[in-house]
Amino acid sequence: MAQNTLAPAGNEGSIVKRILMQSTIPYAEDDWHIGRFGMLRDTLAGMRGEDGEVLFDVTARDRDPVDAPDSVLSQLDASTYDELWLFAVDVGDGLTSEDCEAIGRFRERGGGLLVARDHMDLGSSVCTLGGVGAAHYFHTKHLDPDPSRHQNDDTITTDISWPNYHSGANGDYQRIAALLPLHPVLQDVAYLPSHPHEGGVGKPADDDSARVIATGRSAMSGRAFNLAVAFEPSPRIGPAIAQSTFHHFADYNWDPGTGSPSFVSEAPGHALAASPEAQRSIRRYAENVALWLAGYPIPARG
Repeated sequence: MAQNTLAPAGNEGSIVKRILMQSTIPYAEDDWHIGRFGMLRDTLAGMRGEDGEVLFDVTARDRDPVDAPDSVLSQLDASTYDELWLFAVDVGDGLTSEDCEAIGRFRERGGGLLVARDHMDLGSSVCTLGGVGAAHYFHTKHLDPDPSRHQNDDTITTDISWPNYHSGANGDYQRIAALLPLHPVLQDVAYLPSHPHEGGVGKPADDDSARVIATGRSAMSGRAFNLAVAFEPSPRIGPAIAQSTFHHFADYNWDPGTGSPSFVSEAPGHALAASPEAQRSIRRYAENVALWLAGYPIPARG
């Protein structure tokens, strides 16, 4: 996908904001390490302000070994990062209590946070994150409060259980339904990458700052499911997004030719490669999220 230049309206001169893209696993070649999100990294790093200067300095890293707090996440509140894009690709051990507490303090000082997970219990370490963790539902931890959603949707990959919404093949795209009022991150966004088994997210019942902003529809059952929950910023806490799957941002979903871990068994699709409109929409969403988490207005684009 080609990069795109953006200019936050009313921003007098670019102020470079720092984004940390981090996985919740130590580097493993045959897994969803942070190197598999390189197209997203390049998209964010390629954004420009009105003056033509770079808007974001992007660092991409995997977590340290899981037998101790992560050296960066556990000190995030004392860092100079402005945003954390956390890709929860672990099996439940990706965050320590020290990591979660520091991420919470990071938001309390105004930091922006995106947390993306996947099906079943993948990424369930985020359950212990204050606020945003409550928006993520899993199979054995923090279950969706609606029991009617405790059922399999992806019946092709039978070893994966709920939540596992089938929005389409990796490499294809899905049309989203933006809920009104339209959230700024969905401006000029009609499509996201599809995935055979997306996870479950929803509005925490006791958090009035949060709302579901977009839904998808299963290509198998026809059921609607939530794609993203937005947490509005306030003077006491920064903005956040809970995303149903990290596959909305993975290289393999933007371009299956980049490859995937060997345990991915589903055949990829090729619809996204044939649709410049969907490619543009997907890139727009990533750019909009970066701007919104940074506190920048999102400019209108033609």
